[in-house]
Amino acid sequence: MSDIHQGQAHVQDAQTERLREVWKNPVGWRRFSEVNNSVIGHWYTATAFAFLIFAGGLALLMRAQLAVPDNDLVTAQLYNQLFTMHGTAMMFLFAVPVFEGVAILILPAMLGARDLPFPRLSAFGYWSFLIGGVFVCGSIFFNAAPTGGWFMYPPLTTDTRQSGIGADIWLLGLSFIEVSSIAAAVELIVGVLKFRAPGMNINLTPLYAWYVLVVAGMILFAFPPLIVGDYLMELQRAFDWPFFDPKRGGDPLLWQHLFWIFGHPEVYIIFLPSIALLAMIVPTFAQRPIVGYSWIVLSALGTGFLSFGLWVHHMFTTGLPSLSLGFFSAASEAVAIPTGAQIFVLIATLALGKVVSSTPLLFAAGALAIFVFGGLTGVMLALAPFDFQAHDTYFVVAHLHYTLFGGMIFPLLAGVYYYYPFATGQKLSDHAGRVAFWLMFVGFNATFLPMHFTGLRGMPRRVFTYPADVGWDWFNFISSVGALVFAAGFSVVLIDVLRPKKQKADLDGNPWNAGTLEWLAQRDESFGMRTIPIIRHRYPIWYQKNFVQDVREGRFYLPDAEDGRRESLVTSVLDAEPEQCARIPGPTFLTLFAAIFLGATFIFATYHWWISTLASAFLTLATILSWLWTGTGEIPEKQFRDIGLQRRVPLYRSGPASTGWWAMFITMTGDLTAFLSLMFCYFFYWTIHTDFPPGADGSGTYWLAGSACLVILAWTSTLLARRLNSAGYPTGFRSALYAGAALGILGVVAMLAGPWFSKMDPTANVYPATVWAIVIWVAVHTSVGVIMQAYCIARAYAGRLTARHDMEIWNVTLYWHFACFSAVVALATLVAFPNLT
Repeated sequence: MSDIHQGQAHVQDAQTERLREVWKNPVGWRRFSEVNNSVIGHWYTATAFAFLIFAGGLALLMRAQLAVPDNDLVTAQLYNQLFTMHGTAMMFLFAVPVFEGVAILILPAMLGARDLPFPRLSAFGYWSFLIGGVFVCGSIFFNAAPTGGWFMYPPLTTDTRQSGIGADIWLLGLSFIEVSSIAAAVELIVGVLKFRAPGMNINLTPLYAWYVLVVAGMILFAFPPLIVGDYLMELQRAFDWPFFDPKRGGDPLLWQHLFWIFGHPEVYIIFLPSIALLAMIVPTFAQRPIVGYSWIVLSALGTGFLSFGLWVHHMFTTGLPSLSLGFFSAASEAVAIPTGAQIFVLIATLALGKVVSSTPLLFAAGALAIFVFGGLTGVMLALAPFDFQAHDTYFVVAHLHYTLFGGMIFPLLAGVYYYYPFATGQKLSDHAGRVAFWLMFVGFNATFLPMHFTGLRGMPRRVFTYPADVGWDWFNFISSVGALVFAAGFSVVLIDVLRPKKQKADLDGNPWNAGTLEWLAQRDESFGMRTIPIIRHRYPIWYQKNFVQDVREGRFYLPDAEDGRRESLVTSVLDAEPEQCARIPGPTFLTLFAAIFLGATFIFATYHWWISTLASAFLTLATILSWLWTGTGEIPEKQFRDIGLQRRVPLYRSGPASTGWWAMFITMTGDLTAFLSLMFCYFFYWTIHTDFPPGADGSGTYWLAGSACLVILAWTSTLLARRLNSAGYPTGFRSALYAGAALGILGVVAMLAGPWFSKMDPTANVYPATVWAIVIWVAVHTSVGVIMQAYCIARAYAGRLTARHDMEIWNVTLYWHFACFSAVVALATLVAFPNLT
């Protein structure tokens, strides 16, 4: 080797060693402080599969109960707990979290990044998911599990004497879990938009990243309505506010609207990540680029958009007007168009390529067959006359499992076999995989195909036993045997994953000869990508000359960690041009403590231990503020960072150029969705009652109108503070924030005084209950805005917020834009609408 080559090798080794030192994972008990995506992604995915096994065990118990007529293996009460917890665990603790876990694990490498932009947020989301899941699932071992089904329809779930503590566990436990889902969604959206490798413009973005962007956006718009429903139902259960009580003006149908505005997009939140995995797997084994890249992207976007217009698909038998039935039936049929386009693109890619047989492709083929069949029965159920006959029968159970479970588990296992070498450096057994596939494929169809016939013969859902003379017995027996066969196939996969394996060389880290970027990540190194590359093609390993060697020898951006910090590149949204070198926070226990304290807040509220609830909420706030203080908005020791290739970028950005601003914007978009869902409730009651609202109340009107003015002034003061800080007037900046905080506090007092001095009794009727629910919501958000203003004041006094380094005030001002809009819309509605009716 020449002296030049020896010198280059020495430099590369030194760079790698510095990267290794900076990105090394904590060991021992400090392992729980880790925030790196490669660790959190493994934890997330493994925990989601653990909940799948739990839910599968419950399903086998149900199938054992239904195997023969008049069975008494379990009681009706226990059966209700089993099917409620089965559906809850599958939908909330497996289907969505496993998508987020897999995305956290593979997305940074696929984008050419070292990590996601907010790794601590990923860790917080994981701990919240784990704590909430254990709390909800553990209830069944204490005979305290919910019994109202995963859909929790009132009035069965609002009667505290009938439903017990189980409904509270479901409502508050899942609200906590939904926090983790939204946290992960924010992380993933910002990651796709701002952490793509240079050159990876919007047209070169991997299909999986596109799907992540669509699904994470859907989570932001789908989960908030359910959170609002949980909020209203828990207010009724805890304080007897009659949102779903018809005797006092409420309506149980409102819960169905809120739930299915979440529930039907949830179907595609589960389906689209499965197609995303197939979109990465199929081109690899066809050994050619995907056919119709633009079509599949547009189809994914179209599916996500149309999915929000289908929720009444689940409510055809509730007595809605014929016009509504026709509209939602047409929308339900229309969503088959972009869905079918995605299936055809995958089939066309296989048809035009040179197909290489493999276990992942076998599971992918099975997934396509199962989902197409499930989609056909979906088209049938989208027709209102057919749905009238099949509604609440086992035909719907069969359709749901074909589309949701079969359409997800087979692509997911294809992804497990495909990405297992990426995650561990080892391959799973092809022989075991084929045995597992055929056991699962046969077992799945034996389980759920007969349910179509039991449904058409009239077997209703959610029955724990049935008589012997109605023609359901043999179909149920076959379904139960099929479930055992399916479980046996899944057990083969589980054993294959857990068994000890010998380390084997695997084609230089790319055993499938894939063309996408993630296969260049160094799986034995926590920093992942040796260097952040320049991307010129969707399949750079296949088509960019010397690409693999250049990446591994550190010839692109950030090949070193000379500043001793974890770093990655922030790029522009459309063209992926380098804009900033982001310093990524390292391990901390604060995320774990924040999740524990927030979990305690929800758990204590479940049992109505209000003092403990408030104490835990205070500890949560203190921990999150400490996390923000130490982990965000750091003022760097220099202005620019040399990232290589004679390129320098800033180390600090604020406003729309910063990832923090994007995270705040995305979070507040989800929060605004929740607020609009709450206002939807107000107008829903207006449509069904002639006396809603009952008329103007002078005293309350004045208080609420005054509060709206005070909130506007608080927002104006915050905006003024940001401008004064940018202009270099620190005294004026702090004074404006002091004024804004004082005005915000007065606004909160005034908005609470309105219904209080009007003597609105929220237990008497749905109108005062709705007014109080809206006012409390707005008051809490305004109070959070005041805390943010105080935080900025503290940062300014500490020298951490200056005219040049002003990330916090930009983000807080953005929050106040949303908070002020919500307050003005809510209070104006409460003030003006009674005078218009």
